[in-house]
Amino acid sequence: MHFLFVADPIEHFKIYKDTTFSMMREAQRRGHSISVCEPRDMSWQRGQPVTAKVRKITLTGSPDAWFSEESTDQLALHSFDAVLMRKDPPFDAEYIYATHLLEQAEREGARVINKPAALRDHPEKLAIMEFSEFTTPTLVTRDAAAVRAFHAEHQDIILKPLDGMGGMGIFRVKADGLNLGSIIETLNVDGAQTIMVQRFVPEIVQGDKRVLVIGGKPVPYSLARIPQGNEVRGNLAAGGKGVAQPLTEDDRRIADAIGPILAERGLLLIGLDVIGGSLTEINVTSPTCFQEITEQTGFDVPAMFIDALEAAVNKA
Repeated sequence: MHFLFVADPIEHFKIYKDTTFSMMREAQRRGHSISVCEPRDMSWQRGQPVTAKVRKITLTGSPDAWFSEESTDQLALHSFDAVLMRKDPPFDAEYIYATHLLEQAEREGARVINKPAALRDHPEKLAIMEFSEFTTPTLVTRDAAAVRAFHAEHQDIILKPLDGMGGMGIFRVKADGLNLGSIIETLNVDGAQTIMVQRFVPEIVQGDKRVLVIGGKPVPYSLARIPQGNEVRGNLAAGGKGVAQPLTEDDRRIADAIGPILAERGLLLIGLDVIGGSLTEINVTSPTCFQEITEQTGFDVPAMFIDALEAAVNKA
């Protein structure tokens, strides 16, 4: 098979931990061909299929010059066995435009994973609201007064932007309300931007767990991202320590309930963020942690993913 990865510039990959790289490595190990492009490389001309300037690459096995470029061609996306959308957030207008091009490629016969419409329909923070039975008390609003009322009720809260990643822009406000007004102004820009507010979950000290679900089935281990020092954020990008551990009963209960629903909607790979027994985010754009879980537990997450990818292609 020939797979096209739509991703950030591969020259910037940190291959010792990059999940997309681990997917490519497993695919090549099985004899599949690998091509890459960035969203900006895609184009659509009237009366023609969606194409992209793609680079066919071979992984070398070297930690430095880790790939060699075999060729560069303008190719129709539907000519590949699967197109994997692995572009990192921000989930901005350009990301949305890319999903529209990918959706047109689907109409032309391309197999796109994750499904473009499903990416648009499941904003990573808002998506949890559909599954309220698994979440901590949560408010989505532009209204500063509503945020203050939520704080008055719950005393210890987390505020976050809807479009952040890697723990960016997350604030905790305790019962004293210190700096609440300033934080609201910073995040919602005088009512111009919608924010999310959640009751603080104290189990964060045990880690913000990433539970991977592939083809509707959970990976048997999570990666608990544990905050360090006085930091409230467990995100690896914010300095959290990643510790792989077997799924808890709560982890499985959440994954078993949500995974099949989202797989049916075209989300082959999702990453559920779970703190204690509470679902805090559903990652659909470019879920990570494959390498960390595999290295610490011996469970081959990339192999499970490529198994599911091959099955999806053969089923199409």
